[in-house]
Amino acid sequence: MDYMNVHEKIAILCNKCYNCYENNMTEEMINILFVDDDADYFSVIKHQLRPFQNKRFEITWVNSGEKALEKINSGACFELILLDYYLPNSNGVEVVKRIFNEKIEIPMILLTSNKDFRIAIEAMRYGVEDYLIKEEVVDTILPRAVLNVLERVHLNKQLAEFEKEKMLTHERVEAIQELIVTMCHEFNNPLAAIKISTDILMRQTNSDQQKEILSKLNNNILHLEKQIVKLRDLKIEKLQ
Repeated sequence: MDYMNVHEKIAILCNKCYNCYENNMTEEMINILFVDDDADYFSVIKHQLRPFQNKRFEITWVNSGEKALEKINSGACFELILLDYYLPNSNGVEVVKRIFNEKIEIPMILLTSNKDFRIAIEAMRYGVEDYLIKEEVVDTILPRAVLNVLERVHLNKQLAEFEKEKMLTHERVEAIQELIVTMCHEFNNPLAAIKISTDILMRQTNSDQQKEILSKLNNNILHLEKQIVKLRDLKIEKLQ
């Protein structure tokens, strides 16, 4: 028996097991609220949302819009809502409107067997991110759609935060610039008075030492005036 070969095979097998375990430990969990009154289709959804691209899907099923809102308002955390258009006592768009009006910010995908895209357009007015035909949800279409929606929502949030930060930065810069202008104005008046007084003293004094001191003071005032002008004329881009 080739013991070295056996040991090598065991080592390779152990490494594979460890890598599988490590991959499972690092899989990201995505919590989905599934709203549909069809128990059989829930089984289909569970099959479709198998682990995909290092993501696992935890699916909570409710069979009505009312129960969906109860579940959301109970404090349960969901990354996405997947709901059917045909629901008991209402339809998916009506549920979407209620979620939208209650300012619940959870991405939504609407499922339907109806190919009337007017429904999709209306649903998207109320925050639905995607619209899928049930018969066309095969292979990896559903998990890909879920991940695409979550990625798009994440990027939009990042963009909104960037724009908000940009606006706040612009407001801060404008406030700083206004303060600089006020400060420059407050400096200019006393400096002008000091400069006039220095010129008068220069003409009236006979002492060389006093003239030297007054000359240095006058030069310092001129230097300070130039710095104030530079500060006042700074552009917003430089302050940012």
